[in-house]
Amino acid sequence: MQNDNKLFEDLSKVATAAMGTLAGASREFTGVARERMKDFVGASEISRDEFDAVKTMAVTARAEVEALKAELAALKASIAAGKSAA
Repeated sequence: MQNDNKLFEDLSKVATAAMGTLAGASREFTGVARERMKDFVGASEISRDEFDAVKTMAVTARAEVEALKAELAALKASIAAGKSAA
């Protein structure tokens, strides 16, 4: 009977140590993941002024593209009208 108790005691110690190791690994993984996310977010810092400037440039470019599309459509219509008149 004494040997059985020693076996269960040893198994209990092993299980306790394993759980402690897993808990430590989990904390370590969480810490590393948190640091990586901070590095990722910190690396892409963009100021509000920079964002607004790029947004303004995009709006301007979109307006210019629309104007060029209208001009191109007018030129195509002019060419088509010239061909049908000839």
